[in-house]
Amino acid sequence: MDVSGAGGWDEAPWKKLCAEELEKQYTPSKWTVRLGAEETLKTFSQIGSQATSKARATRRSQLHVPYGDGKGDKIDIYFPDVASEAWPFLVFVHGGYWQYGSKDESAFMVNPLTAQGVAVVVVAYDIAPKGTLDQMVDQVARSTVFVQKRYPCNEGIYLCGHSAGAHLAAMMLLTNWTKHGVTPNLRGFLLISGIYDLEPIVSTSVNAPLHMTLEGARRNSPQWHLEAAPVKPADPACPVLVIVGQHDSPEFHRQSREFYQRHASSHFPAQTLCTRGWKASFEELHDVDHFEIIWNLTQEDDVLNQIILKTIFQKDPQPSSTPESLQS
Repeated sequence: MDVSGAGGWDEAPWKKLCAEELEKQYTPSKWTVRLGAEETLKTFSQIGSQATSKARATRRSQLHVPYGDGKGDKIDIYFPDVASEAWPFLVFVHGGYWQYGSKDESAFMVNPLTAQGVAVVVVAYDIAPKGTLDQMVDQVARSTVFVQKRYPCNEGIYLCGHSAGAHLAAMMLLTNWTKHGVTPNLRGFLLISGIYDLEPIVSTSVNAPLHMTLEGARRNSPQWHLEAAPVKPADPACPVLVIVGQHDSPEFHRQSREFYQRHASSHFPAQTLCTRGWKASFEELHDVDHFEIIWNLTQEDDVLNQIILKTIFQKDPQPSSTPESLQS
């Protein structure tokens, strides 16, 4: 789709920021409130690695399962104790700005969710500089199709992503499943602290290993392509939860809010989840930053775990109350 003439980019609020402030806004570790940036990143990696080691040691699993022919085309599948193939599946796409992280340190939610009867799939994809954004989007689509084909009796596939993983999961809203030969039984999306307009990233150091061009950023920005998605989703009851931490940066907040619903007075094109017919809701999780929002998933009573379980097991989950700033 040619979006080169879209007026929205010229009017984007981030363009008013100086280069230094833009860099800060898109550096999540600079917005942590309890630990310093370096300590936060170290703790995040440690908790993820420990959670993954525990999940692999205590849960029934199939590890490094190939979903394609590429070296990076692998998933880990963790199963509930109950023998069945009709579980609901949470497919998790890790973050790391498309250049860090792996499935081998991303099984944060496995033990709490499998204990409640949810199978969890953690997806690997080729991060930059080896992988391009187009390749990553294709890998997430193929991994989702693989789960559907392998477990056709599933009780729903719920796509969940964090940060860059939320972007990749959001791109699945636009996927033409016909070319993959099967339409996954998608029952929900949980998009956590994500980025949905990639153009600001082009002007930051994040782009160094990505080598994103402006055209590539626009092509892979779900914010600007929702018009290509069905006005009415295949499953009208399929919820899309856009979630952000209280201590995420203002730009991460803006991206999440605008992907959900723009202000009525905005001059931007009206491409939002709400206007495109999705059953969308917005959640700001209290007193967590960009990293805590995920590492807290190791705790059974974590609020985000409860949101996930409610989304999966309640047939008609009620959207959260719309923040006053989003009401039109």
